[in-house]
Amino acid sequence: MEKTTTLNLRVNPIVKQSAESVLSKLGISMSAAINMYLNQISLTGGIPFAVTLPKAPASINTAMMTDEEIHAKLQKGYADAEAGNVTNAAEVFEKFRENH
Repeated sequence: MEKTTTLNLRVNPIVKQSAESVLSKLGISMSAAINMYLNQISLTGGIPFAVTLPKAPASINTAMMTDEEIHAKLQKGYADAEAGNVTNAAEVFEKFRENH
């Protein structure tokens, strides 16, 4: 089937760059990936994957904590920060991306 329709999208540039990096490793163009996605929507009659909020571990899920538990975690966080027990989030995420 001939491709004759153009799609213009506005996306987060960081998300786009990350997706392009993955797709490049797979040898798939962004256009081909979008076509696959749209075909799957047509074939399945909906979004072809579960659209849900991530499940937070109970140890950090404030919806499952008492006010006292939340307060204790916040106090520990403040104490860690004051003691210099901190990690740069950007570095942690970069290491995570390298390993996954």
